[in-house]
Amino acid sequence: MQMTVKDAANALNVAEKTVYRWIQTGGLPAYRVAGQYRINRAMLFEWATSKRINFNAQESLKEPDNLPLPTLATALQDGGIHYRVSGATKNDVLKALVGLLKLPDHVNRDFLFQALLAREQLQSTGVGDGVALPHVRNPAVLEIATPMVCLCFLETPVEFGALDGRPVKVLFTPLSPNVRTHLHLLSRISFALRDAHFKSLLTAEGRRNEIIEAAQALEPDTPTT
Repeated sequence: MQMTVKDAANALNVAEKTVYRWIQTGGLPAYRVAGQYRINRAMLFEWATSKRINFNAQESLKEPDNLPLPTLATALQDGGIHYRVSGATKNDVLKALVGLLKLPDHVNRDFLFQALLAREQLQSTGVGDGVALPHVRNPAVLEIATPMVCLCFLETPVEFGALDGRPVKVLFTPLSPNVRTHLHLLSRISFALRDAHFKSLLTAEGRRNEIIEAAQALEPDTPTT
């Protein structure tokens, strides 16, 4: 959600002029809408955390809990499936991934790239079997209205520091407007990765429609034949 300078000042318990100063000289991420600054709540949270500034998370990270949760198939349709994504290192492929994401124009892609790197420094998102789930520490780091999952097949396997030691060839990247949706998408991806047919499509770099249909077939409400 977007915050005004006044909202940010209240969340950080500082004067509004201090927020303006941090925007201008302190690296606080903000963008202009109709001549006024707007600040992403999650970006503010991560920035304040990195600066060890007290942050009123209870007031600043309120989330709706009554919105419908997306299916993995729908999230993949919205996020896109990409093939032969190039890159020789983890940083290379993450940079390429950020360039492919369907993001609103106001989103700072460089900030997102740095957020993905920061998450990888905490612990590799490689989950084994050549698959990684790169994502940001705070799932609401972007101002997006539509949750999505971007699936990338790498041109060549890349070392990701996965627990099983295998290089990564497949990336799933969930983007969510809130924690609830983020955890749901991670759960659906994890469930799909345990399905033999879905995994075989990933190994074979199956067609987009095949992957989306296989994901939809794994949904609880999908009728069986």
